[in-house]
Amino acid sequence: MQHFAERAAALGLTLSSQQCAQFERYAEELAAWNERFNLTTITEPERVETHHFLDSLSALPALAAAQRIELTRLLASRLKAIDVGSGPGLPGLALKLIWPGLNMTLLEGTGKKVTFLEHMIQLCGLSEIRAVHGRAEELAGHAPWREGFDLVLARAVAPFPLLVEYLLPLAAVGGWIVAYKGAAPQAEIEAAGDAIKLLGAELVALQAIQVPGLQERRSLIVMRKVQPTPRAFPRASGAMRKHPLGSSR
Repeated sequence: MQHFAERAAALGLTLSSQQCAQFERYAEELAAWNERFNLTTITEPERVETHHFLDSLSALPALAAAQRIELTRLLASRLKAIDVGSGPGLPGLALKLIWPGLNMTLLEGTGKKVTFLEHMIQLCGLSEIRAVHGRAEELAGHAPWREGFDLVLARAVAPFPLLVEYLLPLAAVGGWIVAYKGAAPQAEIEAAGDAIKLLGAELVALQAIQVPGLQERRSLIVMRKVQPTPRAFPRASGAMRKHPLGSSR
């Protein structure tokens, strides 16, 4: 990971030697654990750096731009955040290493991945971060989960019409929602139809992202919660998958 700090600088991020060391340890532990548990299909150090870590961090300048604040001010703020479908901690754990003021919940439905996340939290000596074994559609109907977070994140979790119903009930009114997507998410956004509005949010930005060192194009969908989500949502997982919210609703 010799180029990691330089590539992070291209995103406007200045990493300390401690942060670089934490990311290096993160990559090592991910590779070691992946030999026993299937945590990720990407294991080569160079690709872990670009496809996992830098891809996760790419949301930071876009989120600062959406809020119309400097990146340094964003990283100095204190927010209550949740990473839905965190997997091996991407993007939530990676963001926490850069943004210490995040009170981060890593929500993951697979027990072995939760065990890895708990290991990494302890190994890095992090505070105000927890790994929780659970699913958004089951937790978001109840306090303190429902509308309990200032920032809701998801990366590589589900098609967008499904994703909005997972994420938006968790966001507090005034909170931000960030979905990591591929090069051309416009069709997914169109398929969601009026779901964003129905669930109490508005689309703030669709931001094309060039991740340093990554050839593939990425996009970020940034939303803001503007009113409470109706109590009928989220629905049970089966109903969500059978009848995704969208323009045909």
